[in-house]
Amino acid sequence: MIELLHTAQPYLPLALLVFLAGFVDSMAGGGGLITLPAYLAHGLSPALLLGTNKLSSSMGTAVAAGRFLRETRTRADLLFIMAAVGAVGAFLGARAVSLVPPEAVRYLLIVLLPPVAVFLAARKGFGFSDTSSRFSEGALLSRSCLIAFGISFYDGLLGPGTGTFLALAFSRACGYDLLRSTALAKLLNLVSNLAALATFLALGRVDLRLGLAMGVAGMAGNYAGAHVALRKGAWAIRPMLFLVSASLLGKIVWDMLR
Repeated sequence: MIELLHTAQPYLPLALLVFLAGFVDSMAGGGGLITLPAYLAHGLSPALLLGTNKLSSSMGTAVAAGRFLRETRTRADLLFIMAAVGAVGAFLGARAVSLVPPEAVRYLLIVLLPPVAVFLAARKGFGFSDTSSRFSEGALLSRSCLIAFGISFYDGLLGPGTGTFLALAFSRACGYDLLRSTALAKLLNLVSNLAALATFLALGRVDLRLGLAMGVAGMAGNYAGAHVALRKGAWAIRPMLFLVSASLLGKIVWDMLR
C-alpha cells in the first residue's frame, strides 16, 4: 500500500487540477484553461497534449452531460437533431482551420468577452427562469440548431470558451434557464470532444494510460460540479460563467502580449 502511494504521489497534483477543471467545466466550460497548463507542467509531451486532454475531458463531460440531461428531461428527438447538427458544424469548423487566421478569432473574442462578462454581472435575473414556452416548437428547434451549428463550428475552428458561449446562447436566444442551457451545452461539448478524440487516437497522439487515469479524476470533478449546479441552479452557474469569461479573456490577452 505504501509503495502504491509512493508511485501515485507524482500524479496527485495533476489529478487535483483535473478534478478542479472538471468541477468548473461541468458548470461553465473552460476546463482546458486549467488542464492544458497542468499537463504541460507534469511533463507530458506537447505532441500528446491535446489528445490526452481530450480523452480525460471527454470522460468527465460524459458524466456531466448524463447527469444534466437526465435531470432536465429534455426531449430525445431534439437532443439527437442538435447533436447531429453540432457534429456537422464541428467537422466543417475543423476543415476551415487553415482558412481563418487564429489571430482574427482571438481579436473577435477580445471584442465579445467583455460584453459577456458585463451582461452576466448586470442582468441579475438572467438564467433563473425558463421562458422558452413563448416560442413554438419549430422556432425552438430552429434556434437551437443555429446555435448548435454556429458555436460547434467555432469549436472545431478554435474552441476556447465553447461551453460558456453555448450556455449563454441557449439561455438568451431560446429562453431556457441556465440549468437546461448548461445541459445542452454539455451534450454538444461531448459530441465535439469525441469527434476530436477519434482523430487524435487515429494519429496516435494520446497517452492512453495517463488520459484514462486523469479521466477518473475528471469524472469525479464533473460529477461534483453537476451535483452543485443541479442543487443550486443559476445561483451556482452564473458566477462560474463570469469567472470563466474573465479568465478566458485574460489568457487570450496574455498569449497575444507574450
